[in-house]
Amino acid sequence: MPEVRVEPISAEQLDQLLPLIAAYQRFYEVEDVDEGRNRAFFARFLAPSEDGMLLGARRGAELLGYACLYWHLDSLMATETVLMNDLYVVEAARGQGVGRILLEASATIARERGAQHLHWVTSPDNRTARRLYDSTGAESEPAIEYELPL
Repeated sequence: MPEVRVEPISAEQLDQLLPLIAAYQRFYEVEDVDEGRNRAFFARFLAPSEDGMLLGARRGAELLGYACLYWHLDSLMATETVLMNDLYVVEAARGQGVGRILLEASATIARERGAQHLHWVTSPDNRTARRLYDSTGAESEPAIEYELPL
């Protein structure tokens, strides 16, 4: 089986990525998945970007998953961190180590930027993701998230 490689998503690859973004959004029960809005929003993370980076995991030409990284500031530590806002693997590739490869690539990018932490959040009931995350040595934080609809 060919090796999985991870590299930044290029502008030419955005069309191939959009269905994965939509699937990730549906997984988290987003009701109004809008391809045009996704295209405009995620284009800001195409390299080089001041906002973040999109990483794609591929086997050959097939896109197996992606991670979306945000360059993020932490005022408590007075430093930059990297927020892995999205991590998604297509259903057919789950259980093959693709998520771990994307997570490790995200950590490498964070280290290269000099960030002090790679940070991410997942739903408490996403047991599959939590098994992966727990196996990395990452520490979960007890926190209560708030969201104010505007």
